Amino acid sequence: MKWAWKLGRYAGIDVYIHATFLLLIGWIVLSHLAGGRGPDAAVEGVVFTLLLFACVLLHEYGHALMAGRFGIRTRDITLLPIGGVARLERMPEDPKQELWVALAGPAVNVVISLALFGWLVVRNAWEPLESLSVAGGSMIERLFVANVFLVVFNLIPAFPMDGGRVLRALLASRVEYTRATRIAAGVGQGIALMFGLIGLFANPFLLFIALFVWIGAAQEAGATQMKSSLAGIPVRRAMITDFRAVAPDDRLQHAVELVLRGSQQDFPVVEDGRVAGVLTRADLLAALAKHTEDEPVASVMRREFQAADADDMLELVLARLQECECHTLPVLHNGALVGLITADNLGEFLMVQAAVSRRPAGTGPGFLRRQAA
Repeated sequence: MKWAWKLGRYAGIDVYIHATFLLLIGWIVLSHLAGGRGPDAAVEGVVFTLLLFACVLLHEYGHALMAGRFGIRTRDITLLPIGGVARLERMPEDPKQELWVALAGPAVNVVISLALFGWLVVRNAWEPLESLSVAGGSMIERLFVANVFLVVFNLIPAFPMDGGRVLRALLASRVEYTRATRIAAGVGQGIALMFGLIGLFANPFLLFIALFVWIGAAQEAGATQMKSSLAGIPVRRAMITDFRAVAPDDRLQHAVELVLRGSQQDFPVVEDGRVAGVLTRADLLAALAKHTEDEPVASVMRREFQAADADDMLELVLARLQECECHTLPVLHNGALVGLITADNLGEFLMVQAAVSRRPAGTGPGFLRRQAA
């Protein structure tokens, strides 16, 4: 994620903090000082916020470590002002596994809440709830209340909260996965509408949550529908076969001419009949800012790259594109370069499929079916 700084690597997972987190810290300091509470209160507010986000980080590690038990790697965890994001390489398709992964995060906050509750009982350190606020009251009790809130909020049955995934996992144990996602997304958007209506008359912050939930539910439903639509279709049916390649000893000027001549963004680098690398548009532009157009492609190309086989299934290739965060994959067959696959042409393939599916019955096999024959 851009504008994120690495805090470290723990349990094999990189942890980042987004630059906008500093805005949250600055707002806390300024709000304390503007309220006349003084520097000590501002420092206490910052400490409370850092402790709260430590709980959020542990929540995300709950998801990540549980996913690891099912062989799913976590790419990284990023802390944002609105919470944390653990980027799993994929979501488990087994409903039971998804249920365990979704519940693992809130379970961490339950354990933290119980530990803080025990400390408050043993020390008899309870304060009246009405005396607590974001900026005042017992820090331990405030952390206890915050963790209880995190459990309740995250279990709301709406994407992208954990409760939405719990609901989908429970539904998927009885109905088909795509249908379960549509139902769970519909429930989430219904909750978003309810939050929005309440926010109009009560708390404007609920409008922000409503928008967050609505967009998250729509994105989850769309991603699952796309994956379902691509299932069982080989790459050869969607790959680009009209493409250009470059050689390692070609000059950057030649690649620039190819970019300006057509719409291709990335170019496979072919040497002795095999793909030796990939020249991306981003790398080309970065190289042009440092070198002349006479620089050879070999000095700029990526030698480590992902590839697909023409017989791979499209849903697997889509996951590979998302995992490597690249735009283009060379498509090979028996070691030879036969095409390219990009996120753009996957989208176009889906649009063509959607148009074909709306065609009246009995109008002939059509291009896509002839392709499959």
